[in-house]
Parts: sequence; structure tokens; C-alpha cells
Amino acid sequence: MIVKIKKNVKYKTKKCKKTLKMVKNEIVSFFKEKGKIKKLKKLGLNIWKWILKKDILKMLLMALPFILMDILTRLFASNVSFYPIYSVSPRLFSLAYIILLLGIILNIKNKYGKITYWVVFILFFILYMVHNVYYSTMNNFFGFSLLALTSEGSDYMMAAIKNCNIWVYVGALGIIVSFIFALKYYINDTMYNKKNIIKVSILFVILHIIAKLCLGTANFELTWDTWRNPRNVYNNFNDSNKCMALSGLYEYTVRDMYITYIKPAEKRSETENNFLSEVFGSNNDSYHKNKYTGLFKDKNVILVQMEGIDDWLLNSEIMPNTYSLLNNAINFKNHYSFYNGGGSTFNSEFSVNTGYFTPFTYPANAYSMNKNVFPYTLANLMRNENYSVRAFHMNNREYYSRGINYSNWGYDQYFGLEDTGDYSDTSYYLDRELILNEKFYEKLFHSTGKFINYIITYSNHVPFASNSGVCKRLLRLDYEEEIKEMTSSEKAEYINNLGYTEEDCIKRQAKETDYMVGLLMQALKENNLYNNTVVVFFADHYLYTASEEVLALHKDTSTNLVNHTPFFIWSAGLKKEEVKKVTSQLNILPTLLNLLGVNYNEKWYVMKDALDNNYKSIAIFPDMSWYDGTYYSVDGVVMNGKKIDEVTLEEKNNYAEYLIKKNDLVLKYDYFSEIMSGD
Repeated sequence: MIVKIKKNVKYKTKKCKKTLKMVKNEIVSFFKEKGKIKKLKKLGLNIWKWILKKDILKMLLMALPFILMDILTRLFASNVSFYPIYSVSPRLFSLAYIILLLGIILNIKNKYGKITYWVVFILFFILYMVHNVYYSTMNNFFGFSLLALTSEGSDYMMAAIKNCNIWVYVGALGIIVSFIFALKYYINDTMYNKKNIIKVSILFVILHIIAKLCLGTANFELTWDTWRNPRNVYNNFNDSNKCMALSGLYEYTVRDMYITYIKPAEKRSETENNFLSEVFGSNNDSYHKNKYTGLFKDKNVILVQMEGIDDWLLNSEIMPNTYSLLNNAINFKNHYSFYNGGGSTFNSEFSVNTGYFTPFTYPANAYSMNKNVFPYTLANLMRNENYSVRAFHMNNREYYSRGINYSNWGYDQYFGLEDTGDYSDTSYYLDRELILNEKFYEKLFHSTGKFINYIITYSNHVPFASNSGVCKRLLRLDYEEEIKEMTSSEKAEYINNLGYTEEDCIKRQAKETDYMVGLLMQALKENNLYNNTVVVFFADHYLYTASEEVLALHKDTSTNLVNHTPFFIWSAGLKKEEVKKVTSQLNILPTLLNLLGVNYNEKWYVMKDALDNNYKSIAIFPDMSWYDGTYYSVDGVVMNGKKIDEVTLEEKNNYAEYLIKKNDLVLKYDYFSEIMSGD
């Protein structure tokens, strides 16, 4: 077999050399023909004369500063792993705007044309500097909506300028030099030419349409990966990094200005206005206190959002470290982690941090709401209490636009293992790395003052197969000694012969999350944080990614009650307690705030503190069915065989409708921005 392959390679190499020789001979013979070189020289000379006659070279020089500003801006942010710098759409957008600019200034009177050229250059040079200085500091591009926060950011301006990437200033120097050359060779004696302006405008429109078409078609279904569909990103225009990558500096500026200042806001009906006024009116202020208020006052907090840790996985056999913590925890036994729209993991992050959920009654993804104002998030309130607030995950800051969203929620910083540059493979998929990575360890356990750390695990994620993903990596670690002398194919065969089923892999991957929990608790002890740190554990969703066959072995999958998942709050020395009231992700924030003794207004959130006696126990699911611990209602009808009178049922249905309406109207109309602005 090997001999046959060698002969085949030898034959193909010989054939390739023969082809190259033929091409070379053709080129040589072409130039040897009498007069050919003279004709080529003449053609080249004529083209050059035409370029000089039509001032093409001068036009290129005039365009050069704008070309540099666009390319350098996207180049400095090339770590935005979304849309490559060489992509067609941003280049077409920028080409269209540069052609439009030159087409206008070269077809109006010279005096006005030159003034226009100066003004447009100065404006975009300022934007070039602002974008790149801001990105160098914040890892996000500037947006006009940020101008409302100018006073808050003024203290950091000089630090941002000093710490900016030096190449931004080198690029700025190159742009200024190119602008000086452009002025030196500026095309003078231009006159007003209406026809040419119309032609250029038509060309601009055509190029602009083609650029948008190159972005592909939008996905109108709320799938988990809608966030990375270029046309969806462009249409929503709420992720500055992705939008800059796919549209370029000039389209980004124009569209951002349109979205921020010109696009008409959707108007609320009188009924909606009255509803929101009543919900957030002063008559509805509520500052309940109970026996749990301030129980964890001034303690550090670590929230651990556990990927795919379903209720049947949390036991002494599969997750002993985590399970043992229940002995010193408030355990919410009737907790439901539901999801709506795309991105179920991020939906939970959104809910726990804001107290709101992906809209029930209109299509929107949680990660597309980073332009909404959320003044009462976990991070914003805890920073007011002098806490540092940071988030930790394996994925990069661009995934689900986490970098921008966490910043919008008030976090000091979002950290992704993938962003550290420490990994040459996918070992950062393992939850242990959240603790073992030295950079993460330093930030998690060596911070000064009180802290909130939000950890998002990953290991119990699909695929659940021994030949791929996390399970494959874990099994290779488990049997490292047995397979270390084997070839790659032998290792694969050995692992495959272990006979791990889908359920086996799920359990093994859950054990990895549990191993991380063990490392976390050990680190708290090693850093003298064990006795003054509260750890909040909850699952992002039930294990819907597993097959129906596996799930059916462990829980009833026929109703929304399948969303039942773990949620408990641990603290050293805490007396074990079980809470039977129904909870969801929406309860976590107000419950935690009360335990920390933070004075907050209950009307700010959809749900209430689950430990309060006045809390009406309920979980609402995406199809608007609900469960209160006794009754499970679908379409207003109780489906679990429990008897209920019509008046009580109507009250409960109305309450569920009220909560949904509050949630959706606040998000749809960005109502908190009005509250904060006093409109």
C-alpha cells in the first residue's frame, strides 16, 4: 500500500513539473514574438496617461486617509472573532461612502468642496481616535448612546489616552501624513455638476444594497445562534464590536447615529402607559424586610451558574462535593430554570442579573438588549455597596456578546478563558480550569475588598459522546496512564471500547463540574475566604440537550415541570433549610439582595424575594403556562388534576398575565431609561 502511494505521489509531482514548464515556455515565447513588448509598453503608457489625465491618482490620494481610518480601526480590533477584516461587506460599505464623498466634493465648487473635505476628515479622524482609544481600554467600540454617560467617564479619559495601544497613535500619524499629501495634490478648479452627483449617488445606493445582500439573510426564528448571524447583528445593531466588524467605520457611524437619534421609537398605547405608570408609581413602592434581611450582610458572594446540571445529577454519587454543601444551605426544592428564545444559558445570566426574562409576547433574544438601561442589576446595586463585580467563563467575550452585555449590567469586567491566550487546545472546556488557571485564580481569590464573582460553568455541555467534546477529553485524562504509549488511532479505539453511553458521559461531565466545586471550596479555605463568602448555586436549564430516552429515565418530560433544577445558597455554618415555595431564575436576584441587606424597591423586578412571607409562589413558562406548587395551568386550565374554584383560578391567571405584561413592556420600551431620564 505504501509503495503504491509513493508511486502515485511521484507521478503527480512529475506531472505538475511538466505543467509548470509548459506555462513557462508559453510566457517566454509570448515575449519573444516581435513587437509584443513594445505594444505592452505602449498600452501601459496610455493607461498611465489616462490615469493622470483623469486625475485618478489624485483621487486615490484623496481617498487614502479615509481608507486608512477604516482599515486600521478594524485591524486594531482583529481579535473580534466574528467577521474577518478581508470580508466583502465592510469593504463595500466603506467604498460606497468614500466614492460618495469624493463624488460630491469634486462636483461642487472648489471652495465648498475643499471645506467639505476638511470637515469630513476632521470628524472621522476624531471618531477614529475615540473608537480606538475606547476599544483599547474597554474592548468595546464607542457608540453615540454612550454620550449620555460622558460625565461618568470623564475621570477615566486621561488614563484611557495614556494606556492606549501605541499603534493607534502610529496609525493616526500615518493618516495625518496621508491627509497632507491629499491636500497637496487636491484637485482644484472643480465646478458644480448636478448630473455627476446624481450618478455617484446612484452608484452609492447600488454598492450599499450589494454590501447588505452580502451579509446574507436574517434569521427570524429565535435560535441559540442568532447572535452570530451577520444580518441579524446588522438589523439589531446593538453589539458595537460585531457591527464595526461587519459594516466598517462609515456605515457604523451613520447607522449608529440613525439608531440612536433618528429611528422613531415605538409608541406605547394609552393602556400600556397607564399600566406602567401604575406598576412603577410611588403608591407601589415596597421595601419588605423579614427575618432573612441582612443575614449575609457584607459577605463576599460567588454565584455558580451550572451548565446543564439537572436535578437528577445532584446526588452523593455523581456530585459529592456539591451535594455535601446542602448540609449548610438554604435549598429551594421547587426551583425551575426555564428558557425562552435562543441561548438558554445566557437567558439565565440575563434573568439573574437584571430580574427580567426574555420577552414572552414578542420575539427578542436576551443578548440583543445591551442598549436597554438596567439601573437595578446585581452589579450596579452591589457596586453601590462597595463591591467589585466580575464574571468568569470559558468562552470569549464575543460569544453571546457577553463582553458588552456584562458591561451594560455594570460589571467591572468579564473574563473568558479563551481570551487569556493560555490554551493551544480545548482544555479550557474543563470547568477545573476556571480555578486552576493562574490568571483566573488571582482575580477570583486575591481581590481587594468585598467582591461578587459570577462563574458560569461549561463542562456538562453537548456532545455527550466518548469520541468527541468534553467527554472524550475527560476519558483521555482518566485513562492517561493506560493510553500514554499508544498511537492516536489506538487511543481512540481504547476509549471507544470503554463502552461509555450518552448517560455515562453526562454523569462524567457533571463530575467535572463537581470537581471544580471542590477546587473552589478548597481555594476559599486556602485564601481565608471560607467563612465570609456565600456561594449561590443554580442550573442554567434542565438537561434538554440529552436524548428523550435518557431524560425519561429520570423525570417526567411531558410538561413544563421538566424544567425542575437545583438552586441553593451555601454559607459556612448555615443551618440546613428547605424552601418549598416555587421559584425560578427571576427570584434569585431579589432573594439574594435581601439576604445581603441591600435596600431595594420590590417593584423594580418581576418576581419577589422567595424567602418573604408575602411572596406569591409561581413560575411562569414560555408558553405562558404556570405552576404555583399546587396547580399547573395551561391556557388558563388546571392540568394536573387538582381541584380549584373559578375565582381563585382567575386570580392566579390574572397574576401570571400581570407579571408577563410587566416583564415585556419594560423590555420592549426600555422603560428604565425613561425612569432614569425623568421623562
